[in-house]
Amino acid sequence: MSNASASERETFIGPDGPWWKLDVAELWRYRDLVWLLVRRDITAVYKQTVLGPLWHVVQPLLTSFMFALIFGRAAGFAPKEIPGMLFYLSGLVPWFFFANVVNKTSKTFTANAALMGKVYFPRLAVPLSVAISNLASFGIQFFAFLVLLIGYHVFDPAFTWSPSPALLLLPVLVVIMGLLGLGAGILISALTTKYRDLSFLVGFGVQLLMYASPVIFPLSRLQNFPMLLTLFNVNPMTSVIESMRAVFFGQPIPWGGLGYTCVFTLCILMLGTAVFNKVERSFADIV
Repeated sequence: MSNASASERETFIGPDGPWWKLDVAELWRYRDLVWLLVRRDITAVYKQTVLGPLWHVVQPLLTSFMFALIFGRAAGFAPKEIPGMLFYLSGLVPWFFFANVVNKTSKTFTANAALMGKVYFPRLAVPLSVAISNLASFGIQFFAFLVLLIGYHVFDPAFTWSPSPALLLLPVLVVIMGLLGLGAGILISALTTKYRDLSFLVGFGVQLLMYASPVIFPLSRLQNFPMLLTLFNVNPMTSVIESMRAVFFGQPIPWGGLGYTCVFTLCILMLGTAVFNKVERSFADIV
């Protein structure tokens, strides 16, 4: 057999292009795989459970009830014009979506080591599918919030609500949250392959970050504490949560904060993609 004929039958699979490049065309070619992974993730959550999708509602509702009881009634943090359950649920629903995307995508390399070591596919398909699959839980929790909102509007004479054109901003807020969580998650997942200690800190760190966001009380409570206000405004999720409440409860939308969050999201997504692609090239030698 000649060397020419042998070389013609050899196929080399390796990185194509610079490590900082995001190959959107390749991800689109593997879109069927992405949707298959999305279905796998959603099915795995509901498998062998009695309540099924209702588990996504139990956590935010119970957490909102406890927050409304402790921080709303006892501490008086919640604004008087908004029922405590609505105030806290409107902050917890977007926060849970962001936190779940970060926590689950941060385990991309370690949780899929066996699959990635044997089969070629664009590695970004895995965290992308995780972010998309978490839209299902967000949708269920958001629907529960809408039901509660309408319930308060119908049965509580002290609370009135009517939809406004600001609701058109909701899809934009969801995209920002998803991309922000995806960028942070893939950056952490890439760093975790070398620094395994990060895997223990991610969940705890994300939980602590919630207390540096306006989930428990609105930013108006910090007007007399400029250092704390600055700390909260550095958190990119602050403007998203404030905007989520603004579109439902008729408050001013923090356009300046949203602009900062969009720039931050773009930067963290680009940095996360670059580091992720770089680690991907030597992934099999590290994990």
